[in-house]
Amino acid sequence: MEVILREHVDHLGKRGEIVKVADGYARNYLLPRKLALPATEGNKKHVERERKKVEAREAGEKAQAEAIAARLSTIEISIARRVGETDQLYGSVTSADVADFLKAKGFDIDRRKLILPEPIKAIGDHTVPLKLHREVTVPLKVSVVKEGGGAAGSGQPAAGSQ
Repeated sequence: MEVILREHVDHLGKRGEIVKVADGYARNYLLPRKLALPATEGNKKHVERERKKVEAREAGEKAQAEAIAARLSTIEISIARRVGETDQLYGSVTSADVADFLKAKGFDIDRRKLILPEPIKAIGDHTVPLKLHREVTVPLKVSVVKEGGGAAGSGQPAAGSQ
């Protein structure tokens, strides 16, 4: 059975494409979830009109994302954290911390768009990709630095001095 995809479907195709799938897959999965339409002439014309609107909107969103990416690439992100004697961080720097820093600078970025597989747990410079759009990803330079409040040594003797 031929269907026209209304949404992107992984391992099948992109929105607006006409694909051939098994009858049961179309009837039981794609059509009930409104992921596809039967490939009739009327539906083809309707999808073509819809595709033009979507492409125009998509181009606008991409241009807007590229403009934000250009502004973000100039931002220096520096996050201060407490550290121990061996420069080991107390805690970590998460995507929420980076998003809060960006919000303070005037960028309203959703933390889920930051591609940070696990929190940063070391001092130094790190690169965190930010996916603004499906085709626009900007690498952010995040510097994790020592907090300047004298976080070193608590005056206790070293372990094993009994």
